[in-house]
Amino acid sequence: MAEKIGVYIDESSIAPHLDAGDLAAFVKEKLGGTCPVIKTHKRLSSPAAVADIKSDIEAGSIDAVLLCGTSPRVDWEVFDFGDKVLVDRVNLREFGVLAYKNPDGSTLAKDEAAPDLLKMVARDYVKMGVMKLTKMKAPDPEMVESVKTILVIGGGFTGLNAALSAVKGGFDVVLLEKTGALGGKAATQYKTFPMAYPYTEAHAIGIEKLIAEVTGNAKIKVKTGTTLKELQGAPGNYTAVLTGPGGESSEPIGAVVLAAGWSPQDTEYLKPFGYGIYKNVITTAEFEAMAKNGGIKRPSDGKAPGSVLFAVDVAALIKEIPAPEPEAPAEGETAPAAPAAAAAPEEAEAKTNFMEVKTAKHLIYSSELTSLVALKQAGYVDEMLPGSVAMIVYDSMMVPGINERYYRAAQDKPGVMLTKGTITGVKEAPGGMLTVSATGTLLGAEAEFTADLVVLPTGLVPATATDPTINLVYRQGPAFPDLDLFDGYADSNYICFPYETRRTGIYAAGCVRQPMTMAQAKDDADGAVLKAIQCITSSNRGVAVHPRSGDRSFPVFNFVRCTQCKRCTEECPFGALDDDEKGTPKPNPTRCRRCGTCMGACPERVISFDNYNVDMIGSMIREMDIPPKIDEGGPRVLILACENDAYPALDMAALRGKHWSPYVRIIPVRCLGSVNAIWVADAMSKGVDGVMMLGCKYGDDYQCHFVKGSEICNRRKENIAESLKRLGVEPERVEQYQVSIDEYDKVPDMIDSFIEMVLKIGPNPFKGY
Repeated sequence: MAEKIGVYIDESSIAPHLDAGDLAAFVKEKLGGTCPVIKTHKRLSSPAAVADIKSDIEAGSIDAVLLCGTSPRVDWEVFDFGDKVLVDRVNLREFGVLAYKNPDGSTLAKDEAAPDLLKMVARDYVKMGVMKLTKMKAPDPEMVESVKTILVIGGGFTGLNAALSAVKGGFDVVLLEKTGALGGKAATQYKTFPMAYPYTEAHAIGIEKLIAEVTGNAKIKVKTGTTLKELQGAPGNYTAVLTGPGGESSEPIGAVVLAAGWSPQDTEYLKPFGYGIYKNVITTAEFEAMAKNGGIKRPSDGKAPGSVLFAVDVAALIKEIPAPEPEAPAEGETAPAAPAAAAAPEEAEAKTNFMEVKTAKHLIYSSELTSLVALKQAGYVDEMLPGSVAMIVYDSMMVPGINERYYRAAQDKPGVMLTKGTITGVKEAPGGMLTVSATGTLLGAEAEFTADLVVLPTGLVPATATDPTINLVYRQGPAFPDLDLFDGYADSNYICFPYETRRTGIYAAGCVRQPMTMAQAKDDADGAVLKAIQCITSSNRGVAVHPRSGDRSFPVFNFVRCTQCKRCTEECPFGALDDDEKGTPKPNPTRCRRCGTCMGACPERVISFDNYNVDMIGSMIREMDIPPKIDEGGPRVLILACENDAYPALDMAALRGKHWSPYVRIIPVRCLGSVNAIWVADAMSKGVDGVMMLGCKYGDDYQCHFVKGSEICNRRKENIAESLKRLGVEPERVEQYQVSIDEYDKVPDMIDSFIEMVLKIGPNPFKGY
């Protein structure tokens, strides 16, 4: 814990409204015993000021540094005084001077001295900053000796590129392929979309060369005909249990790249367009196989087609296949017994968290590839069947980016015809010919096209939609969570972290993550490998990966108080906690993302971090100066702001000239998932009139950096509301708001509206006690 805190005040950040000397005098009077060094500087980020702080540290005058001035989001790299020196920031510029407005809505004149309310804001924040440091200690990271081997699951195009990328990064690789040969779907294809300048012609994939390069590399251990039975342990020290031709074996693994690929969608979905009814209606996968084998022929008679029609947009017209109704028992038979009652949630969860995803949406997700495949295969007709015509009927031709060149080149081919239209049906005509009906053509009328062969698109079904694939030995189950949210794809809503799977150390790449071209898959493989390397090296140093990259803290458990309620193990978004045989939480530090959701879940305050804990935030709340009467000093509202989106949004609002009520005090939290109900109780007992919780958006389109934190907080808020009702306190005094980082202009209005509501309902009933 910090015992000798140096307080340094940045004059340039608070002038001319706040007087740095007056603030320093206040700190000396109130906190002098804890803060032996109190100084002001013209600009704290200047070399002279930083050198002065370092001098005080080296002299032993202080063991912690409190910087009062700008937001912690700026100049953070300047104030690095080593891992053993605690540093915290008090945001007086953005949350004080810039955001301040008088209760009547007026703002400060250019050189106006600080009114008493602004002085109270600054003093409260400094007191809270000092208290925070006294409850903090330098984290002692838990380092592991990481295994510098990456497991790549899937020996297709993405997996092969991932293996080579990992080797180039200095890591060994175990490459797993469940079939008997490498190459995956790429080995079954004739050509690929253009991957190099001038991006106008399909070309050979070069998969044979890629396979040879992988098999000839001594740092890559290739295992074909092998599957992953179990993945035990945690990042840096996984154990992969494999099942292959030689039986069961195990490999020590540091991190995993999942490149398990895809399988073609069930053709049952294509029945409305004649597939399985008419012999000359085939899929793009079947057409590709024909081209690969050297000849495009009609299945009905083995003749080369004179015309081939490629249907691009049928996905929107495909309906979900209804589950079959159980047959009624025949006369004299008894109905089958009802299925046994489902296991209790905990028992069911212990078995599996996997649910197969079978949906027509897989074809919709593949829309970009559907357009490109049609262009490519129309080119096959032009190449292999001179004199034949390839027709592409599309509603929307999706060719983003550089692929526009490919689209234009296809338009110039005399044997390729493209027309807009929505296909409504396929019928067989005499002689095995097919008639395709379409509406919404360029002429605005219905049209019919006659073709020898009709080719329907193939949807890509990710491996994770039909099998757990990763087979984790985790309390929360063997599969990735939330697969149903992405219809089976091992994907997430993260823009910043595209390979995220909610299982630290396991990164998805290629079409198992989302449908993509081979060029995109190669980039995806490189990105996933870089994340795997980052994870291994971070585990080796005892620090977190995204989003709190480099965080040296981790949860510390006081098991003496633990009641085995399992809230922490159930609510952890990343499966960082298992159970031992007694039901006590079993931490896995290298799985942890340091969000603090477990800390927020724990009713017994068992869980804490060295630099973030329940007592710390509770003590900061108690440092707020609460006027005894709301009509004399105004109300007080506590804002718990998520550091990922809400806190930056508040910063941005202030920097862009927005203002809010002087009656609020803002405390940043790692995630709303870390908010413990005890903090609300502390605030209410202190006399705070309301609590606002500002966090990321949750739901299907979540933006929470810890995936489930905001959603979990919203569920807990319902319990808090019930508790407040029992105490005779209005539940609307505690409210959660969803804020994205680009909604900075809306946050001040949220605050002011909340203040108006508090003034309307009156003071906290506990105020003054």
